[in-house]
Parts: sequence; C-alpha cells; structure tokens
Amino acid sequence: MLTELNRASQREQTPFYEPQGSEVALFEHAFHNKLPLLIKGPTGCGKTRFIEHMAARLGRPLYTVACHDDLTAADLVGRHLIGDGETVWCDGPLTRSVREGAICYLDEVVEARKDTTVILHPLCDDRRILPLERTGELLHAPHNFMLVVSYNPGYQHLLKGMKPSTRQRFVAVSFDYPNAELEERIVRSESSLAGTMCNRLIELARALRALEGYDLEEGVSTRLLVYAATLIASGMAPVEACRAAIVEPLTDDRETIAALMEVVTASLGE
Repeated sequence: MLTELNRASQREQTPFYEPQGSEVALFEHAFHNKLPLLIKGPTGCGKTRFIEHMAARLGRPLYTVACHDDLTAADLVGRHLIGDGETVWCDGPLTRSVREGAICYLDEVVEARKDTTVILHPLCDDRRILPLERTGELLHAPHNFMLVVSYNPGYQHLLKGMKPSTRQRFVAVSFDYPNAELEERIVRSESSLAGTMCNRLIELARALRALEGYDLEEGVSTRLLVYAATLIASGMAPVEACRAAIVEPLTDDRETIAALMEVVTASLGE
C-alpha cells in the first residue's frame, strides 16, 4: 500500500509531458547505459519540459544551465572564491551534478564558446571523468550521472554549430512541434482552456506556421500557444491574447505584425 502511495505521489510531482514518439524510451536506455544525450529542436517545442519530466520520472536531481556567449569553463566546473579571509573552492553545476549523480542539462549548448564545451569531452566517452585542474581532483561520474545538451538547429550558422568532435560523443534525437491532436491535448492540459477555442488555436498555429514570404526565424511554438490559451482561459479576448502571446513575440516588423493579425482575426472569427 505504501509503495502505491509513493508511486501516486511521484506521478503527481512529475511535470506533465506528452511523448511525441520513442523519446522517453531512448532517454531511459541512454540513462541506464551511461550515454550522453543531445536533443535538437525548435524553440518552445518541449525540450526543457521533457528533461524535467525525465529527471522526475527517474528520481534524479536536475541542474539546468542556460548557455550563452560568455559562459566559461569555470562557470560549469567551479572556481575559488574569497570569503571570511580565506579562499574556498565552489563547485559549478557540472561538478555538483557529477558528485551527486544528477542529470546536468546544458540548454542551447552551441551558444557557449567552443573552448568551454571541450571540457565535456572526457565525460562523454567511456572514461566518464571530470578533471578539476585547480583542485587536482579527478572525479569519476557515478552510474546515475547523465549529461544532456540541447540546441535549436533552425537558426544556427557555421560559427554557432557544434564541433563534430563534440557532436559524435552523444546519442541524439530530434524534436519538432507536436501533431495537431497531441498539441491540442498539451495546450488543454497546460492552460485548462476548454471548448472549441483550444482547437481553433491549434488551427491558427498551423496556419501561421504555413505562411511563406515573411521574415520569421521560427514558427509559433507550443509554448506560445499555451501562453495564449492561458490568457484566454483567464478571460482575455482571444484576438488580443493572441496578439500578446503569439504575434508580438514572433516579430518586431509592423507590416508583418499586421499581416499575422489578419490571419488571427480570420481564424478566431472576431
């Protein structure tokens, strides 16, 4: 009975996620076989939520790092800090993950400098080690440590690509926006928006994603649909909710905004 209660409690605490394919099984196989995982996909398609879901499902702590141009190796590994008149070593998120047997997730890893991501190499092969040069330690990753990285290939260019020597250390999976039926279930669950309006939002997203001739880096993400549905469910007018949650985040160009709003108005019938 206690076991069943524990399982029920874990299900309630696990972040909601609807699988698109076999990514859950792949993650579990990679975790149990001590393999690093690379996830590719557009912004807002569920990559981060998937990682949070899997960390809870596997019962492992999760350290998430949002990568950027100024991210250094010390930001990941750690550094000496001065406090109370002495120098103290402070672990970075990657080092803490290795020590604790946690999942370390580097979001948009290609945004980090290539000389920074090189420190991942010994963790991503059969050595599974993390050298800490400044402390002289050599950490061996426990069996329940896992490294996961992600990036969006849609707007990357040569200078922001991942080095082949890094890429080929990972097993990889591609994400995309969910199909219409699955996306509707996700939006309903995340926003509590009921009735036909949720279905109309999904149709609107499909229409906007199919547009050509506009300078949009990406299409409408599932995340933005959830935002719009949340505003509508709270009582905001659908057209204005879509302007604030979908159209304005997509572009700053006034002519493009006007064109997208014509599609929104036509789709929502207001």
